[in-house]
Amino acid sequence: MSTHANLERRRQAIYGWLLLSPALVLLSAFAFYPSIATLWTSLFSRGTRRRPVEYVGFENYSDLFADPTFWLVVKNNLMYAGVTIPVSMGIALAMALWANGKIRARGFVRTAYFTPTVLPMIAAANLWLFFYTPGLGVLDQIGSVFGLPSVNWLGQPETALWAIIIVTIWKEAGFFMIFYLAALQTIPEELKEAADIEGASRWTYTRRIVLPLLMPTTLFIAVNALINSVKLIDHLFILTKGGPSDASKLLLYYIWEMAFAFFDAPSAAAMTVMVIVVLAIIAAIKFSYLDKRTHYQ
Repeated sequence: MSTHANLERRRQAIYGWLLLSPALVLLSAFAFYPSIATLWTSLFSRGTRRRPVEYVGFENYSDLFADPTFWLVVKNNLMYAGVTIPVSMGIALAMALWANGKIRARGFVRTAYFTPTVLPMIAAANLWLFFYTPGLGVLDQIGSVFGLPSVNWLGQPETALWAIIIVTIWKEAGFFMIFYLAALQTIPEELKEAADIEGASRWTYTRRIVLPLLMPTTLFIAVNALINSVKLIDHLFILTKGGPSDASKLLLYYIWEMAFAFFDAPSAAAMTVMVIVVLAIIAAIKFSYLDKRTHYQ
């Protein structure tokens, strides 16, 4: 009996590992190995023809902390994330609440809100380049009607990052709306009927019932928005290339620039490791703290 039980456990273990193996192979090839290789690369110096690669420990990290451009890019990314995440989520929630209501042409409204999402970021950037072009762009043409001077939105340090932020919000809000809209449609109608019977206003029903039930979706969107605030840089290549004077440069663009423009792979690897660590800490906080305080149906 004991031998049969051992064979059964072994069979179940083999079956379990076979089920895990496809995901394990993909994660190892595209997540675990690249992460370890990036960490290893960050511990070595940049190799040249005259100076071979040598182990330098955490020198690349200390050089980054002493680099003023790095801190400017971090500041840009913090502002970029701090504005795009809450604003795009707030607009997405408002659009979902309206598109979920009993309004005319509801299908058209949903399609119109979602349309920017299906555009590739490069196409969206080229579209907004038509808006931002000084003298010829749509914004300047509208401003000229009111006698306003021409503004180089992408060529001034004061406005370049804000112009990038607006493009991102326009692109992301419709995508997040889909998740909110799907979550709203899972809320039972009985809750609305009960709230109406109790005499609750629409605002009270939304604040006391709808928003708590949307909290899992909100956390999911927040994590995705945070990741997007680090990884979305396609529009920078079209609109500003990080300029002027690094005013719109973001972390991932700076990593790309260090690796492929300046050929400084160790410094790029060090920045990548720091980004991964920060995102991992935020994910740990999310799973260990926020999930326990979220109501799941």
